[in-house]
Amino acid sequence: MTTSFPSSFDDCVARDRDDPLAERRDLFALPDGLLYLDGHSLGPATHKALARLEQAAKDEWAQGLIRSWNDAGWIDLARDTGARIARLIGAGPDEVLVCDSVSTNLFKLAAAARDLSASPTLIIEEDEFPTDQYIAEGLAQLTKSNLLRVRPDEGLQRLAETGGILIRSAVNYRTAAVADMKEAEKVADLSGGVIVWDLSHATGVLALDMSIARLAAGCTYKYLNGGPGAPAFIYVRQDVANRITSPLPGWMGHKSPFNFASHYEPADGVARFANGTPPILSLSALAAALDAFEGITPAELEAKARALGDFCLSLAEKIGLQSSSPAISTRRGGHVTLHHENGYAIIQALIARGIIGDFRSPDAMRFGFSPLYTGFADVWRAMDALGDVLKTGEWDSPTFLARAKVT
Repeated sequence: MTTSFPSSFDDCVARDRDDPLAERRDLFALPDGLLYLDGHSLGPATHKALARLEQAAKDEWAQGLIRSWNDAGWIDLARDTGARIARLIGAGPDEVLVCDSVSTNLFKLAAAARDLSASPTLIIEEDEFPTDQYIAEGLAQLTKSNLLRVRPDEGLQRLAETGGILIRSAVNYRTAAVADMKEAEKVADLSGGVIVWDLSHATGVLALDMSIARLAAGCTYKYLNGGPGAPAFIYVRQDVANRITSPLPGWMGHKSPFNFASHYEPADGVARFANGTPPILSLSALAAALDAFEGITPAELEAKARALGDFCLSLAEKIGLQSSSPAISTRRGGHVTLHHENGYAIIQALIARGIIGDFRSPDAMRFGFSPLYTGFADVWRAMDALGDVLKTGEWDSPTFLARAKVT
């Protein structure tokens, strides 16, 4: 827990010098002079990931061709990479598989959860990440199930009342508020309901214990730095895996895919949730990116991310900005959200200065603090520049006010 903050830029530099994770920054191919505070949305490339991607394309694909499914271990890459992610979320190595997208995995799990739930009712909070809401809505329409779209923080109450299937993020994408997963799972158990967790903003920045949960999905392109569009992962606790079936029984989820049987027989465990052919190039980059986490515990990652977030909040308060993120010394995800009615233009002005954060409508400015490559000096520089942009009104320019497609 952070009890004191650096009082000057030099103090920040000194604290970064003593940081045991500081050397990890050299693993990343970040442009010189750029301050990247958007890793909660898209993590930067590592040198190893870029090299591995080239090897997979030029050697294994171009030269090895189809032989690489065996010779280069392609056939086991989704399973092996999932086992490495398992360590970062407090799961067993046989409980995580890399496959498909978060949206697809949430659909598969929410549909499969009907085998575990006393009620088919789907529950989603109205401030949940949009794709989670869309998946719940689409699945409800497809299965003709009841959908309860409830107000923020009412999901557990409705789950306790009705049972059913709740889709919920472990970390809120706007505020970085962290759900109490242990208490939530107690509610699910007592109600006969099931929670499908979205770990997208939690994986790689929080210390999790997924043994308390049954089902989850998450992305790999944020804090895990897997690359744009990197495949997601799916988690199914071992004691329930063989009791549920995927609604998308793909070839790779078959017990013996290369027997080419006409009828589907699910593989054991989480492997039954595999669908089509795994994206080997993306998987190769992700596998190499995970090397950056070797030798680090999730607790260390969370401690540093929280300290950086605390420092950001302390500096933001001094320049008069309000935040919807959990307060200093409170558990939160790896980003901090500040608010200003002209937030979009302000973020664009910062990007023009080489400081990259992001914006979420209507007025949220988000700054992410990946513990692997961000330091106290980075937070100082970002908040100092933010204060200057506000003081000078630099944001009030047609260039910065014009909205791009991606915010």
